[in-house]
Amino acid sequence: MKEKMQWPWPWRRRKVVVVVVLRKLLTCAICVIALMGLLSVRVHVFPSSKVSDLTDPYKLPTVTQQHELNYQKLSAEKKWTQELTPPHLSKEQAPPHLSKAPLSSHKLNGANGSLDFEKLWKQPSNHDFVPCVQPGSNYTAPDESRGYLLVHTNGGLNQMRAGICDMVAVARIINATLVVPELDKRSFWQDTSNFSDVFDEDHFINALANDVKVIKKLPKDLSSATKVVMHFRSWSGLEYYRDEIASLWEEFQVIRAAKSDSRLANNHLPPDIQKLRCRACYEALRFSPKIEAMGKLLVDRMRAYGPFIALHLRYEKDMLAFSGCTHGLSDVEAEELRTIRENTAYWKIKDINATEQRSRGYCPLTPTEVGIFLTGLGYPSNTPIYIAAGEIYGGDTHMADLRSRYPILMSKEKLASVEELEPFTNHASQMAALDYIVSVESDVFIPSHSGNMARAVEGHRRFLGHRKTISPDRKALVRLFDKIEKGLLMEGRKVSNRISEIHKKLQGSPRRRRGPVSGTKGMDRFRSEEAFYVNPLPDCLCKRVSENVNASTASMR
Repeated sequence: MKEKMQWPWPWRRRKVVVVVVLRKLLTCAICVIALMGLLSVRVHVFPSSKVSDLTDPYKLPTVTQQHELNYQKLSAEKKWTQELTPPHLSKEQAPPHLSKAPLSSHKLNGANGSLDFEKLWKQPSNHDFVPCVQPGSNYTAPDESRGYLLVHTNGGLNQMRAGICDMVAVARIINATLVVPELDKRSFWQDTSNFSDVFDEDHFINALANDVKVIKKLPKDLSSATKVVMHFRSWSGLEYYRDEIASLWEEFQVIRAAKSDSRLANNHLPPDIQKLRCRACYEALRFSPKIEAMGKLLVDRMRAYGPFIALHLRYEKDMLAFSGCTHGLSDVEAEELRTIRENTAYWKIKDINATEQRSRGYCPLTPTEVGIFLTGLGYPSNTPIYIAAGEIYGGDTHMADLRSRYPILMSKEKLASVEELEPFTNHASQMAALDYIVSVESDVFIPSHSGNMARAVEGHRRFLGHRKTISPDRKALVRLFDKIEKGLLMEGRKVSNRISEIHKKLQGSPRRRRGPVSGTKGMDRFRSEEAFYVNPLPDCLCKRVSENVNASTASMR
């Protein structure tokens, strides 16, 4: 009987190894096929829109339950308002803007290679600073009114906001009844909005009841009362208002402030007056319910993409004309801006050297420069960016390079339908208020210029816990940009490292408000100070002394 043939041991071992390898390859193949199947699942967009599909290649995705879990902690820290969204602003009417779901990788590729998700979006430490705006123990209800203070605000939204809050403090100092301020209708934007169109008038009056008496209109029996129109001296202190302005009550029943901006000093005022300014700005001066609701809706829609940057791109016609900045513009565009500046009477400086302005860091970054800056910081091309701005000068022509780097560029016009924005359209202050809300609530705020909007948002974000705000060092950046433009330097690791190093300490960490520049005198000394509403520390922010901090002190609206 023949014996059964036996394979030699080495051959049997090789056979086993081959079988094991084949099993592993088969398992991997099945996993890859399953993963591809999951990734190819269609993402649902918001329910049927009444607005026709726009040409933008991205469509807004639904916020899934998984997304809500991923960003639950982040969203909880970004609360803006408790107002319910009114029916005409419901998400049911939102036009679909995205056909692709945003990438949710925890590691994103930037100029430095793979940058950690946390590094890009991590908020600076607030070092236990919390709002402390409650008045001192000796603070009393407003004294008996000696007369009425009428206020005509001036400038854009954020210039008016600061002025209104200062006038609240002035009314307290001179024992006046404050009449709800009139908004500027004669500025560059020609906005016809009244106070109640932009702000919650009733809330403003009630929130300040223990500080200043505020009424909606001057009583009819005072329509013929003796009035005086005053241009309050800029950056004035307590003595000026108590001695010079309050003495006017002896002759007049009504004092009218012709302007409101920069009428009160930034520093060296009593603590209770400084805290009152913060209560007025961050608690009493709330936007109207329709603006707050629309702003919250825009924030929610941006949040659907994940963490996002709000970019205040101050590349608008009025800003460029005012500053005389023409870098990257055509001769025709530069001439148009010069003509606007020449024909705007209240812009005092007419002849401006554009090259010198830019070298000093006085010009807003161009969209192209912003793209280089963001890339240098390490933000990848799939970063969602909200453009907080009016109409960009030159439109797509000047935005093309930035869009090629960061295609997910959104704005209120892209996030909302024409019908949703209709109540705010043609009202510059109301449209700016929407941008303000999204900017305050963004994960990272970056202004291309240090104008009124940038300063106001930075201060508000500091008050709310020192949220990440990256302030470009434009003077240092221009030197880098010029070298890149001349071909003396190539974008890459070296440039990225330099940009990151320059801005390492310019991300919104707690610090005391800066005083005047050494050696300056007179009005220049006040102009060189950091504005009160840019940084409310130390007046309105205090170190947390215990876990049992008074709720009204530590709460963050």
